[in-house]
Amino acid sequence: MSAPKWILIIAVTLFSGIGIAALVKKGKGKQVAPVAVAKKPLGEKPSEPCVSPPQMPRSEVSVKDALPNIDRIFQLFTTSSSKLPIVETLNYSSSVSWLKGRPAWIADYATYYGTSRHFIARSLNGGTDYFSQRVSEGSKFNVFRKDKKIQFYLLVDISHCKMGFYYVDQDTNERVLLKTYAVGLGRADAASASGTLTPLGRYELGSKVAIYQPGTMGFYQDQQIEMMRVFGTRWIPFDKAVERATAPAKGYGLQGAPWVPNAQGQLLENKSVIGSYDSNGCICMSGDDIAELFAIVVTKPTFIEIVKNVHEAKLPGVEVATPSR
Repeated sequence: MSAPKWILIIAVTLFSGIGIAALVKKGKGKQVAPVAVAKKPLGEKPSEPCVSPPQMPRSEVSVKDALPNIDRIFQLFTTSSSKLPIVETLNYSSSVSWLKGRPAWIADYATYYGTSRHFIARSLNGGTDYFSQRVSEGSKFNVFRKDKKIQFYLLVDISHCKMGFYYVDQDTNERVLLKTYAVGLGRADAASASGTLTPLGRYELGSKVAIYQPGTMGFYQDQQIEMMRVFGTRWIPFDKAVERATAPAKGYGLQGAPWVPNAQGQLLENKSVIGSYDSNGCICMSGDDIAELFAIVVTKPTFIEIVKNVHEAKLPGVEVATPSR
């Protein structure tokens, strides 16, 4: 081998050694932790656990200050003696005194008694089937009593992501807590009075309600979408601000949890939004809960009051555990 080639090999070896030594020295004492990437279904957004609103100190939120966990909903639908005094049990008959010229159907009973067909269907079926309305002579089901003047009242506690569902008997001035629901609320917003995108105050719910099923299309933010991907299976809008409202009613409402596609492209309910600050301001409920609430309230005056803490609420009536009959 010629002298120039030997010189070239020695030079390359020398500079390579210097370069390796420099890299080792530069990296000495520095560690790089591995990064774990959690995969989420397409369209699913991360949610913030609902422990307390972002702007409220943790010490201000206490379990003792939360709404009690109660569920008396079955007493609206049962035909036994344990039913609540605002409902009555009927035996279906196609011939009724208040309708002449044709047989009476479930839709006719619903209209006459100011009770939704979904409500009657659940009572009739003995379970959470809100659509089947198969009846025969003598079938039993509940309706709201015509001689009772009632309204429903929802109380949303932002600090705990809870919502109390009451009925108010306006004749006796009694208020009864029917159920406490876990709900999802608006994302953090320091400029809002509530600290979230959900407003504070009292609103009346509107009548332009909707039921969404797979394939139901509509427009949202000027784009055509499958409505379940945004609103879940039900939508109950706010109609007007009543008292102490920090934002207009338009655009707000109660809705089901949105449905998102999984890895196989199947739409599934995204229940992670319940108990979280994740929405654009609406009150979000699980599909089962919003279907239940929808069936009960859509035919009666219903108000919703949103507060940072239950102690700020101004509820109508006097709360009782055992209502008058």
